[in-house]
Amino acid sequence: MSSAPRLFIDAPLAEGQSVSLDEKQAKYLLRVMRLEDGALLRVFNGRDGEWQARLIHESAKKASLVPEVCTRPQLETPDIMLLFAPLKKTRTNFVVEKACELGVRRIVPVMTEFTQASRVRSDRLQAVVIEAAEQTERMDIPTVEDDSSLWRALDSWDASVPLYYCDEAGAAAPMADVLAKADPARAGLLIGPEGGFSPAERDRLRALDFVIPVTLGPRILRAETAVVSALTLWQSLVGDWRDDPYLPETENG
Repeated sequence: MSSAPRLFIDAPLAEGQSVSLDEKQAKYLLRVMRLEDGALLRVFNGRDGEWQARLIHESAKKASLVPEVCTRPQLETPDIMLLFAPLKKTRTNFVVEKACELGVRRIVPVMTEFTQASRVRSDRLQAVVIEAAEQTERMDIPTVEDDSSLWRALDSWDASVPLYYCDEAGAAAPMADVLAKADPARAGLLIGPEGGFSPAERDRLRALDFVIPVTLGPRILRAETAVVSALTLWQSLVGDWRDDPYLPETENG
């Protein structure tokens, strides 16, 4: 990939159509990156593909860019949603960042009986995923939803979509074995808090037809480790790790 800076732009991208940068983006490019007038960068908006664009200095603090050529077409990530119990700030940031890197489309913090955090700021977490997408060549931006109670999330769940529930305490089949027989379609992953789910939560989860209990192995994993492990299994067995859309067909097999 090009070494040119890569930036998410929340605006339509089309050849020759100037886009004004907000104050934060202009400051980053002009003062931090020290890009000169006419410098090339890469931009994407999650809808119109990735573009090579030229930076235009307007003043010491203002800048715009002009897209010149589309360098990569828009691609969607698999429709996978992560539901996780928020942790302390830095560990929640880690979970959200890695979920973005691993291709999650939607991220929903869910409050459980043993959740450590009392609330989360979805706007702050949205900034975390934007930065992660910029750095990892991702073409879209996952949505971070406002926190919800576990019960509300379950009540509003589409029963036609499987929800893989990582249960560290109950009897369940290994996640890899379950996913080996799964269809590559919409799905959700549910990861509980450090203290696990309460008995009442576990009973209700196992009573729901769309919930599929799975295990991640014989050891008790930290919550953030469980998130990375479960998403790695899902993407490698069901998701987009099985094929690279940017490789020519002769190399794809």
